[in-house]
Amino acid sequence: MKLRNRFAMAPMTRAFSPGGIPGENVAEYYRKRAAGGTSLIITEGTLIPDPAAGPDTRVPHIYGTDSLDGWKSVVDAVHSEGSAIIPQLWHLGVQRGSAPRLNPDAETVSPSGLALDGTAVGQALLPGDLEKLLQYWVDAAVNAQRVGFDGVELHGAHGYLLDEFFWETTNVRADIYGGSLEARTRFPAEVVAAIRAAVGEDFAIVYRYSQWKADHYDARIAQTPQELERVLAPLVNAGVDVLHPSTRRHWEPAFPELAGVEGERGLAGWTKTITGLPTITVGSVGLDKVFDGAWGDDAASATTGLEPLLKQFEREEFDVVAVGRALLADPEWVNKVEAGRLDERVAFSRDHITSLN
Repeated sequence: MKLRNRFAMAPMTRAFSPGGIPGENVAEYYRKRAAGGTSLIITEGTLIPDPAAGPDTRVPHIYGTDSLDGWKSVVDAVHSEGSAIIPQLWHLGVQRGSAPRLNPDAETVSPSGLALDGTAVGQALLPGDLEKLLQYWVDAAVNAQRVGFDGVELHGAHGYLLDEFFWETTNVRADIYGGSLEARTRFPAEVVAAIRAAVGEDFAIVYRYSQWKADHYDARIAQTPQELERVLAPLVNAGVDVLHPSTRRHWEPAFPELAGVEGERGLAGWTKTITGLPTITVGSVGLDKVFDGAWGDDAASATTGLEPLLKQFEREEFDVVAVGRALLADPEWVNKVEAGRLDERVAFSRDHITSLN
């Protein structure tokens, strides 16, 4: 991908696609952000073809003629403004829950049938299930390529399916997909490799990962930079082009227990240092409140300066910055920042979630 600047729109689910079909309103929503200066749109999570991928009937799909036609309109709208766009491919795994509205007869699946708190939910994936699941990921990526997207992002963060393989709390498998860090990375890496084989070398694969999980904000899959390298190396070797480490506050150090400059480096910085790949940083950019509780009645966040972001960029900690709620509130955010019109930025509130703007 060639981008005209270093700003991306972070993926944000708001469930505005009834029946899984993104309509003209969704196309206009993303077009506005592209017109406002954002060079890369990463869409909201879009469900892969597995019937057990998600619980919500209004989250978009990346399969089916009507859904793909809808995405084609979105892609064309964003491209018309000179920006690139990639879909975030999503499977919630155990976080789909035990009472989904979408495909309620399909049983929830995960690496070990364990919720994020360790309780039993749904069923563990059998070897034959993994083969089918891998193909669902491939089919989703091929669909995205055919529609005209510029790449794909795999959602491997926040305690969703791929991340459930990484985390020892949700992966207690006794086969080749469980145990060591390398073994727990095996299935996500196989997904990447299979997608790469299907889409070729010139189609970007972005991988989003995180240390934290939903409601488990202190969780870590890697306790040290050395362990983080053991997690990321298989993904890089499998064909990932760009890494998107998700944090709630981009300026926070990843391993604060280390001394000196290393103790100040953020997760994006460590990711770039370890892998050498282009890296996307994210987390409360331009806002004074993290997203925890952001969907509640007290969700309002004031705008802040970008000095911490600039310091990280000067230290070469990232290549692209993904902006979430600030862009949701203000489609012109990037253009305003570029022109130095910071005092004209629109502050975020809950109203920006409950309406398409």
